[in-house]
Amino acid sequence: MKKLLLIYLLIITTGSFYAQNMSKRAFLTGDFNFTFGINENYTLFNDDDESFLKFSAVMFRVGAGYQFNSKWLASFNVGYDHHTRYSINAIPTYGTLRYNIAVDDFDAFFAEASYGKMWRPSSKYENGDYYKLGLGVQMGGSGRWHTLLKLDFHRKKIIGFKNNTLDSVSLGIGFIFL
Repeated sequence: MKKLLLIYLLIITTGSFYAQNMSKRAFLTGDFNFTFGINENYTLFNDDDESFLKFSAVMFRVGAGYQFNSKWLASFNVGYDHHTRYSINAIPTYGTLRYNIAVDDFDAFFAEASYGKMWRPSSKYENGDYYKLGLGVQMGGSGRWHTLLKLDFHRKKIIGFKNNTLDSVSLGIGFIFL
């Protein structure tokens, strides 16, 4: 009986110790990304008021996911992309796997990868695949809202588009609600 009580006490103590360190929870996320492309009309050392970078796309994303522990998060996302340079609109739906490289309370430096399907609301181009790789910083806020700053590389596989891909690098600002 004493051995059984000792084992039971050990299991309870170990379980409560790990329960305090576990950070399993569901979350909501959203962000705006802005893409700038190189201006083809820009000439070096010419004072014609042309800027080197030109706004080329805006992307809006929302998602829901689950945090497995302090390092790994997974989410399902949907978004809307508008590429002004090519007059392309897209609706990506994708899954994201995020790994927190460094964590301090609710602050984190992370890398993430995404893969999914990109839907086109017009018949100008075909539907395609969507890929994303990125780095970001999560800054803990008061309460459950936290700010995200991200640098992402997006690849949209569009059949019929030149080289069948549309690549972009974007800067994003968003939130995560844990």
